[in-house]
Amino acid sequence: MELIGEITADRPLLVVAVKEEAQFLGAGFPVLLTGIGKVNAATALATVLARGPRPSGIVNLGTAGALRPGLRGTHVIGSVIQHDLDSAALAALTGEIYGAPLDLADEGGPVLATGDSFIADDAARDRLAAHAALVDMEGYAVVAAAQQAGVPVRLVKHVSDEAGDDAARTWQESVAACGRELAAWAAEHLTVGS
Repeated sequence: MELIGEITADRPLLVVAVKEEAQFLGAGFPVLLTGIGKVNAATALATVLARGPRPSGIVNLGTAGALRPGLRGTHVIGSVIQHDLDSAALAALTGEIYGAPLDLADEGGPVLATGDSFIADDAARDRLAAHAALVDMEGYAVVAAAQQAGVPVRLVKHVSDEAGDDAARTWQESVAACGRELAAWAAEHLTVGS
């Protein structure tokens, strides 16, 4: 976990997994580098929010794998699910619902599936495509931590690859270009007080 800049109540906090995704972000907003995965994202964000001060909002910027053919570009996410938590089995065992889908204010945006597994085979991609358009490794955790703390949150993901057999190679080749696209989105859409 690394916090770059100072959190203030009039600016959003940009939450990014790794420095390669954040390398082109301007200095106008604080950036939290969480590390990869749900546990790293949730604990880093919860720790920063508990220390205070609170930002005006949270914007999770990052890469995502496309689960459906032809999906490209930058997307503001409408809802997020966990793909590696067996919510149905847990509900049957406990009578409680764990890991329910989380909706965001950006209605109409694609569904993002979050899990700690990097989707690097076609069978896993095809299974997830029935439930979501994009896949990442931090989004659900960021939303859960922000919503628990009562801080507005947005997820903005740029497609780095088509999740599947070539995903690892493709992500490594495209992460810098994705970082530029995410920085351009932030420059165009974020202002002090947003």
